[in-house]
Amino acid sequence: MPTKTAPVPGCGEGSKSVEETISKRASNYGDTSGMALVDAGPFLMGTDSEEGWDADGEKPIREVGLGSYWISKCCVTNREFAEFVDDTGFVTEAERFGWTYVFRILLSKSVLKRLKPQNVQGLEWWYGIEGAYWKKPEGSGSNVKKRMDYPAIHITWNDAAAYCKWKGHRLPTEAEWEKAARGGLEQTLYAWGDELTPEGKHRCNIWQGEFPITNTAEDGHIGPAPVKSFRANGFGMYNVAGNVWEWCQDWYSTEKLESRDGLNPQGPEGGDRKVMKGGSYLCHNSYCNRYRVAARTSNTPDTSTGNLGFRTAMDA
Repeated sequence: MPTKTAPVPGCGEGSKSVEETISKRASNYGDTSGMALVDAGPFLMGTDSEEGWDADGEKPIREVGLGSYWISKCCVTNREFAEFVDDTGFVTEAERFGWTYVFRILLSKSVLKRLKPQNVQGLEWWYGIEGAYWKKPEGSGSNVKKRMDYPAIHITWNDAAAYCKWKGHRLPTEAEWEKAARGGLEQTLYAWGDELTPEGKHRCNIWQGEFPITNTAEDGHIGPAPVKSFRANGFGMYNVAGNVWEWCQDWYSTEKLESRDGLNPQGPEGGDRKVMKGGSYLCHNSYCNRYRVAARTSNTPDTSTGNLGFRTAMDA
């Protein structure tokens, strides 16, 4: 995925972080409605599957213990994020930058005619679109009026942390996210089992066809889908595979660190990239099969794209 590197106004050295600018609390601060309670106990994290990506640090399988916690059943929606913005006046980093990344196939022909052939070397399907942000996902002329139950996208890790502070929640750790996404199943490839389309039925929103040229949309979606588009897993979690990538609390590392194992792992103490889980509507087996439960990737905390959102968690 592309990475943003430009400085964010008001968030440079010596200034407050985006999260620290939030002092107001939501009226339903700390509310657990719409969340699933995951009981304390161990689970097997990671994978030894041949489909696993060694370079991503998915391997080996290890037993991880977690205390009980709450995690939202769905990604934060446009409706929920709008409530946050209306209550606090929060301005996302995509708005501060003035642009964000939009997938080419979602742009109109008139917009494409005005753009250069590619914006990101090696990732030609991403275009930097001025004026795009969560409320205008494809830039000028687009809106979320009919997409209020879709995941809020173009959200940076910093934006997500700010929302969590307002809500009285936090981002899930990578271990919490993975245990919840497994839904009680042990070491299956996907949140529902080992077969991608059991009985020929699609269970997630990913790419069908030839990536990145043709998406046949056999699962019913070209871009993001509503947060409850597919059957929930055993813990009541929706869309933990595909649709949009989801930020986790942890700094990213591919090394076999103690901070990634054991009891309630929190990940490395620092870094320059944050963990992302779940894959997105752009994932395809020929390019990126990271819609598997154990799969992981990362990006810088100030990066926003049209396939990146988040869900929240809270200690129980």
